[in-house]
Amino acid sequence: MKQALISLLLGMALVVLSSGAKAQAVYTHAVQEGDTLASIAQRYYGDPTREAVLREANRMKGPGVNGLVPGSWIFVPMVTFYRVGKDETWKSLATRFFGREARAATLIEANKGNRRVQPDEGAELLVPYPLRHVVGPGETLAKIAKMYMPASPLSLKRIRRFNAGARIERGQVVLVPLFDLRLAGEGRAEASEAFARASGGGAAKAAQDEVESSLPELIEQVAKAAFAEAVSLGNRLLGAQSLTSTQVVTIHKELAVAYVALERTDLAEASFRAALALQPNLELDTVRTSPRVLEAFTRAKQPDEP
Repeated sequence: MKQALISLLLGMALVVLSSGAKAQAVYTHAVQEGDTLASIAQRYYGDPTREAVLREANRMKGPGVNGLVPGSWIFVPMVTFYRVGKDETWKSLATRFFGREARAATLIEANKGNRRVQPDEGAELLVPYPLRHVVGPGETLAKIAKMYMPASPLSLKRIRRFNAGARIERGQVVLVPLFDLRLAGEGRAEASEAFARASGGGAAKAAQDEVESSLPELIEQVAKAAFAEAVSLGNRLLGAQSLTSTQVVTIHKELAVAYVALERTDLAEASFRAALALQPNLELDTVRTSPRVLEAFTRAKQPDEP
């Protein structure tokens, strides 16, 4: 009966906590006999040293709060993933998730983006978890960073930038942006399907990252006139799930060039039309592009005859 109750609770345990901006997803673990923060951290993160995150996330600081009571709940925070919508920017997303557009740099860094290039519609972004840390006596940003983040000068830079202008004194709240707080191990495996989607997430991002790493190869194949290989690779990449619009446009442009070279202008025009459907203002370099490719592109831009 007890085990059945615990299983039921685990299946219902996807909840949200407010971080001062958009609510953040967390998982709740039903404490069982013999559990410790270290064992729970091992169970869900695969790393017992992450007990510091659990301690702070659950406000378990100070004397008399180290024991866990069977049947109580422990919040298990995690990074989340978000699919970029139309016209969303780094700044608007930073406001959405972190309450300030000035924190856009954190999102950009976590996703290896560029502040001069807005996130692509359809791209899946990793959203770091902003852990709320209440500053204790004598604590500095360097000490706080050391508690939760990898030992690197970059960690201090991240936490300082995320809390720009904040007072670092006893009792104040400092937000610690955790990039790597993913769930792993048996805890994740036993959770509900909904929890697995929210906590693991990133399936679309992983696919997009893999395609992004393959695009230089596709472009090089076309440049070196390996057109049959380019067609094979390009179509394989198009078969990946959850591509960004920019990735689809890039693939179709390269495929169109390859199809022209292979005397399949019908397929070239179809590829150009697919690219233009996503990027109507698409243009080609009239100097570097061959006349035959430009002709196919021009025909693709013509409206379909009724």
